[in-house]
Amino acid sequence: MPFVLDASLAMSWCFADESTPYSRSVLASLTDTWAEVPALWLTEVANVLAVNERKGRISPAVSDEFLDTLAALDIRVEQPNPPIDGKSLLPLVRKYRLTAYDAAYLELAQRKNLPVATLDRDLIAAAGQAGIALIEQP
Repeated sequence: MPFVLDASLAMSWCFADESTPYSRSVLASLTDTWAEVPALWLTEVANVLAVNERKGRISPAVSDEFLDTLAALDIRVEQPNPPIDGKSLLPLVRKYRLTAYDAAYLELAQRKNLPVATLDRDLIAAAGQAGIALIEQP
């Protein structure tokens, strides 16, 4: 079954010290299904890579290799029509006390009736309150 992939989980694939059995199982599942992500996912991924390059945690070559790895996976970036806007996200931000970024993942999961794969505690809690299924940890 397809699912919504949160950037926090995807980025754990880049950093060995953040990888978990759960995140590795989600990665492995992409051989049999696909993930959907909101358009802002690309910005979040680039930001995490840039911040970690600046900190000296990874090199630009590692970032480029990771982006190539992501491009090879069946991760579908949604381009909603009409685009998601503040009026769609702000009620979710308010109700679940999320960042607008996390609300975008929740909104996509609600609209497409898909489970969410995330390591973000606030998003996990909000999904539970909203009745959105989570990809279960092994």
